[in-house]
Amino acid sequence: MAAKRPPAVEAPEHGLVIIRLLNAPRDVVFRAWTDPSRVRQWWGPKDFPATDMEMDVRPGGAWRGRLRSTEDGRILSHRGVFREVVPPERLAFTFAWDEEGERGLETLVTVTFVDEGGKTRMTLRQAPFKSEAERDGHVGGWNRAFDRLLGHLGPRSSQMTSSPKGEVKP
Repeated sequence: MAAKRPPAVEAPEHGLVIIRLLNAPRDVVFRAWTDPSRVRQWWGPKDFPATDMEMDVRPGGAWRGRLRSTEDGRILSHRGVFREVVPPERLAFTFAWDEEGERGLETLVTVTFVDEGGKTRMTLRQAPFKSEAERDGHVGGWNRAFDRLLGHLGPRSSQMTSSPKGEVKP
């Protein structure tokens, strides 16, 4: 059964907010975000999965990843620097595609992990984007990656997601 997705929290500066309630303990979800071998298993949409992920998970530590299209083999590279690492509560890191123009502009991603009786409320915020189109592309990409995260966490379900416009994404 598909998860019901309520209206979104408005995010400033063409920012996005995605919230998922995961049926997994907070420390397990946090490790899924900070162990490169685990991140490789879910990062990126199903049709653009991660092939490489390097992470120095500490404030000031760099990360770099590559996604490869399952359709045509095209590679997308992205990178950033960790600003905050507070296990198992919070991650903040910069994010930029290795491309020229708007996609190459750096954004800040903040992910919080709140324990809710053995489940984890995961909230991702990312901003600023120069355009709604670029932001909406990230909404779709993150939501499809989070669908894969659910598979990595096991036979669990996501109970809620939000996007900047409250759109229901398949």
